[in-house]
Amino acid sequence: MNMKSIYIGFASLLVIGIAAGVFYLKVIQPGSLKLPDDVVMETAFENEYDFNDLPKKARLVEFMYTDCPDVCPITTLEMSKLKHSLENEGIFGEEVEFITITIDPKNDDQEVLQDYASRFEVTSDDDGWLFLNGTDEDTKKVADSLDFLYRDPGTGDIIHSTYVYFMDEDNNLLEKFTMGEGFDRDKAFNRIMRTIDKQI
Repeated sequence: MNMKSIYIGFASLLVIGIAAGVFYLKVIQPGSLKLPDDVVMETAFENEYDFNDLPKKARLVEFMYTDCPDVCPITTLEMSKLKHSLENEGIFGEEVEFITITIDPKNDDQEVLQDYASRFEVTSDDDGWLFLNGTDEDTKKVADSLDFLYRDPGTGDIIHSTYVYFMDEDNNLLEKFTMGEGFDRDKAFNRIMRTIDKQI
């Protein structure tokens, strides 16, 4: 084996090692991501939701917009089914809450969000599922904190990442779940239950 082959082999291993390290930090150890504490949004029912004064609960965070033609409503529907399972365990609203944040705050005002929430049997903030609207700046700040990407190409269809984020009671990211038809409700339920059992 000549020196060139050795150098190529070493460089390849180095690249693989770096890639594995990035994967470890971003996927296996996602706890480095955390919600910001300097954001205040409004709920669909016109109450403030202050990220600096969050209740000590685990939470599932979804980003969506109400005109989304596919992945968003499917995800919200799956979360609604998950909510019923958690209610049966007696922990929804008490130990865990859901947060749905619109990435189209100009169009998704309180009235629109109320209508969207009602499709999933949410009629007040006391239901344990908060539908939030914020400024463009605050929405992006929360999305950026979880590496959720989105942009409006000007067609009305917003291009966005396809993950839902599960946070612990200290707002550290524990796990990401795929949105849409790939949302694994059983996996999410088991992950939430394991976390709640540790917190109690």
